[in-house]
Amino acid sequence: MAYTQPALPYAENALAPHISAETIGFHYGKHHATYISKYNGMVAGTPFDDQTIEDVIVATANDPEKAGLFNNGAQAWNHSFYWNSLSPDGGGAPGGQIGEKINADFGGYDKFREELANAAATQFGSGWAWLVLDKGQLKIVKTANAQTPLTNGMFPILTIDVWEHAYYLDYQNRRPDYVSAVIGELLNWNFAASNFEAAQV
Repeated sequence: MAYTQPALPYAENALAPHISAETIGFHYGKHHATYISKYNGMVAGTPFDDQTIEDVIVATANDPEKAGLFNNGAQAWNHSFYWNSLSPDGGGAPGGQIGEKINADFGGYDKFREELANAAATQFGSGWAWLVLDKGQLKIVKTANAQTPLTNGMFPILTIDVWEHAYYLDYQNRRPDYVSAVIGELLNWNFAASNFEAAQV
């Protein structure tokens, strides 16, 4: 089935000044849209055509002959998840169950923030930093290129895109500054709480 690019959950300029409307325009309007277009072209008329994008990602993850399909499908999904991981009203320490779980599993919000920032800043080359639930425990993981925790049985809670196209227009080579802005000002804890709750079912 064709995968439709989800609408942005906010206006293109809503994350400014931390992420500019220009960056969102290129990132969402060009990069993300291209992954989706290529993915849909690759699955059309194949046995994958009637599967969800999540099922296709898992099915093709370790098949070198399906690398192109996996890369475009995973990047399409990862980006949709990323847009929802951000909010103009985000950032700061979360409350509720997700906040309690972070305190329990990381030893406090400051430790969590430090670990997430380090993972995002030190991912070599292109990739992602994730907060995931793995076997009942919150963890920070990083993945290269299009890789995603979906293929390892983990439940994604939040993500930060650290491909250069996510930040270069605004921050040039200062990835740590971009990461700091995302964590401090933009992380969508309502989205995280929903994902954490869904992972309990």
